[in-house]
Amino acid sequence: MRGFKARSHTHWVVTVSALALAGMPATALAQDAAATLGNPGPSETQDSVTDAPDSGGDIVVTGIRASLRDSMNIKRNAQGVVDAISAEDIGKFPDTNLAESLQRITGVSIDRSNGEGSTVTVRGFGPEFNLVLLNGRQMPTSTIGDGFGAPSSRSFDFQNLASEGVKALEVYKSGRASVETGGIGSTINILTPRPFDKPGLRGSVAAKGILDTTRNGKDPVTPEVSGIISNTFADDRIGVLLIGSYSRRKASNNTANVGYRDGYLGSENNWGSLPMEGDPRYANITNRPGPDDVYQVAQNASYDLNDIDRERINGQAVLQFRPVDSLTATVDFTYSRYELETHNSNVGIYYNHADTSSAWGDGPIADPIFYSEQFRRNENKDLSYSGALTSVKNENKSLGGNLVWEAPGGVTVTLDGHHSTAESKPGSVYGNSQSVGTAIFGVRNQSINFENDFPIISADFYPDVDPLDPSQIRATGNVFRNSYFKDRINQVQLSGHYDHQGDFLDSIDWGVSYVDNKVRSAYGYIQNDTWGGLGTPGDIPDDIFSPETISDKFDGLKGVGGAGMIEQFFSFDFNRLVPLLDQQFGICGGDGNCLAEYNTDRRIREKTLAPYIQAGTKFDLFGNPAHLMAGVRYETTTVDSSALVPTPVSTAWISANEFNISYQGSEFTRFKGSYQNWLPAVDFDVSPLPDVKLRASYSHTITRAGYADLQGGRTIDQLFRIGNGTGGQGNPGLLPYKSKNIDLSAEWYYGPSSYVSVGYFHKDVSNFISSDRVNTTAFGLTNPGQGPRADAARAALGPTATSTEIRQYIAANFPETVTYSPNGDLIIPGLPGDDPLIFQISQPVNSDQTAAIHGWEFAVQHSFWDTGFGTILNYTIVNGDAVYDNTQPSSVTQFALTGLSDSANAVLFYDKGGLQARVAYNWRDEFLSGSGPNPFYVEAYGQVDASASYDFGNGLAAFGEVINLTGEGRRGHTRSDAYATFVQPGAARYSAGVRFTF
Repeated sequence: MRGFKARSHTHWVVTVSALALAGMPATALAQDAAATLGNPGPSETQDSVTDAPDSGGDIVVTGIRASLRDSMNIKRNAQGVVDAISAEDIGKFPDTNLAESLQRITGVSIDRSNGEGSTVTVRGFGPEFNLVLLNGRQMPTSTIGDGFGAPSSRSFDFQNLASEGVKALEVYKSGRASVETGGIGSTINILTPRPFDKPGLRGSVAAKGILDTTRNGKDPVTPEVSGIISNTFADDRIGVLLIGSYSRRKASNNTANVGYRDGYLGSENNWGSLPMEGDPRYANITNRPGPDDVYQVAQNASYDLNDIDRERINGQAVLQFRPVDSLTATVDFTYSRYELETHNSNVGIYYNHADTSSAWGDGPIADPIFYSEQFRRNENKDLSYSGALTSVKNENKSLGGNLVWEAPGGVTVTLDGHHSTAESKPGSVYGNSQSVGTAIFGVRNQSINFENDFPIISADFYPDVDPLDPSQIRATGNVFRNSYFKDRINQVQLSGHYDHQGDFLDSIDWGVSYVDNKVRSAYGYIQNDTWGGLGTPGDIPDDIFSPETISDKFDGLKGVGGAGMIEQFFSFDFNRLVPLLDQQFGICGGDGNCLAEYNTDRRIREKTLAPYIQAGTKFDLFGNPAHLMAGVRYETTTVDSSALVPTPVSTAWISANEFNISYQGSEFTRFKGSYQNWLPAVDFDVSPLPDVKLRASYSHTITRAGYADLQGGRTIDQLFRIGNGTGGQGNPGLLPYKSKNIDLSAEWYYGPSSYVSVGYFHKDVSNFISSDRVNTTAFGLTNPGQGPRADAARAALGPTATSTEIRQYIAANFPETVTYSPNGDLIIPGLPGDDPLIFQISQPVNSDQTAAIHGWEFAVQHSFWDTGFGTILNYTIVNGDAVYDNTQPSSVTQFALTGLSDSANAVLFYDKGGLQARVAYNWRDEFLSGSGPNPFYVEAYGQVDASASYDFGNGLAAFGEVINLTGEGRRGHTRSDAYATFVQPGAARYSAGVRFTF
């Protein structure tokens, strides 16, 4: 602990596991969940809560307690491990963000983007290991983010979807034959409402204002409105439902960043490492790390001010038709658009590692205390005043159709299909991510002090330089990135369910799914590396620049405002500066078009056919009721992948030890692959006591490789040696990650809405991806250093002939085959008769590396009699056998599992007499977020959210919410917490509004 506010270690938690499933779900997946509802047992019939009478005079439980009761019944009656969250009422989901709702479930934690939940981690497996479905249908995913390369992630971003149009979230933690595959961590099914769920006219309209106190400068109030209306006609034979929502949020996400070079051993003497004894600079080091200690030196650091403007539009339309009681047809369309624009202004330093001074803590991991560098006046070192613009548009569309036939004899047949697309593209004329640099030159000394949680960045200038004089600012380098990603999925599912209701056989489910997944990923950039200065300070008008203060943007963090800290810098008008620099210096070609052409363009077609069958049984085991469900799913997948790559057309031997490849235009290279999987699943449960359930599950699940690894591009490096060339390509034949899962749990349902449970899980994961090399020819290229001409030279000159002698011999004896450069240099081109050029091509492969993950899940849900008060607590422990060793230098290759961490939730709620209130605390322990030459950790984080509403009657209610009530910030580090990588302050986000329900 270093006193950072965000690193809270409160371990109690909450799980809101509620589900209200009504009507006929789209697929066998949803049918499985609905089947768990069943009839309430003895415990469930004893609740004496009196909320609101329905039209028949019966007592109806509503609000928070209704959702929690449904969650308990789902957990109790499910086959396997299934948790869920439901809307408390139509148009009223318990959280403002779907990811933030999911984090309340035991074993689920989230990653945040710009202060909002975005992606989920389940039992230690990150977002790319969790499959997301919409009404049982596999959803396409698309995101480009900052766009530093061609996008390739399968991760689903929950920020795209508003919560108002969702009636339930199901989380399948154990595998099941009837459930879509792709999630080793979990399969998450998003359920949306249908008009036949509750016949008649009903709806809800809500409006609220959002005040985000993270915003730099003023705190604007932004709107959020939503509405849902559903009605049935013609004796409830026809139903129509419409949903719409609009939300805008303005916020800021300020960050202090530090980047580091690789982890060195104290005995290393490389560029960037600390001077060794005998070097005059050695005297500037206090407590230099010992020969076996590991340390990292800072490479760059900055204070970044990020102003965010986010806009989200969602819509749904559903039409249902039931011509006869046994046949229901549904057509639905779901739309979402998410636009995010981030303006960045930052001040930063970059190290040359020449005349440095530093101080260090003791090993084996030597913590930095300070790291500084001095510069001579003629070095003209700069302090960077940079700006960036990130602008992204995500658009998702899903058109689906569903036909359910309740056939005679207890058989239900479902035919479901959909066409869905997810597309991400730039939201700016410059692309999706741009960075433009300006700078003040004349830095005498720069340093970082690491003694507090917040890194203190300092810069001292020579006397003739004023860093706060805009007339001394010059333009420097810039980059404009253009990314594109589109994922299209066509899927057809045919499923059947036989409800036997016999003494032993209870049900049979069977079906087949066909998924056609088509992905395009593209990327291009324009970059000008004029970081040493572009033009003169007089080229930029002073009024383009605006002064910015720093300390007030990081208020509350320990160390802010420390001695020597940079307190002010200049931001600039991005949209004014870019055209000016293009006009003056042609940074985009001088025509005003900064949208880069794609130099990377990847296409992947992934087709999967998956039949399955499963059977459910019920029987007595030693006089106790028991159930066994067993099934198997077979999947066969083909991958056809192509990518645009520069086309090599010729080779040349241009100097004694230099060989070169020339390119002309580009072309698509194409590779194919396929794989098959048998995926068994068995679920067993028994009730040794009326209110106790023991269960066990065993299953196989898979997660497919990322699109970057599957890409079909083969790129050839320009330079090669006489023995071989090098290059790289993807591998569409990669097998998916495969996990063999064991789940055990014990549950005691001791009250009408109260239970306690403990579960154990174990996952053995294989088919991890590493890199290997294959030797092959490519593009018909030949090796001018091997072949008839070179063989003749070696035969004539002998085995000790040098490269220069061989070249001279070829020029003298085969003059018609050589050329000369304008400078007179000899060039020996590769000819068709030369030996084929062999390339060592690096490509991803499935390694024999395996890993095991195991953990425990504890949950308590308790209602305090008829007081209206209740609580939900859960805690998850996750451990793995592949752990990063921070004491090893970067030269040691390590394999480690990312995302593993304990997590906890705690909720206290009140629901009675029209008043609902809840306070929820979510905590996630520190976890490894990335590995490679260096590890990257996100530190422990805990957040308190609160909400309250009051029902005035006649459908009118007022509500208020606060996110991150205590203003917790976030922090990350590398090998120890002294090596801060990012530090972000936190602040509360408030909202209040009214809702009318009918």
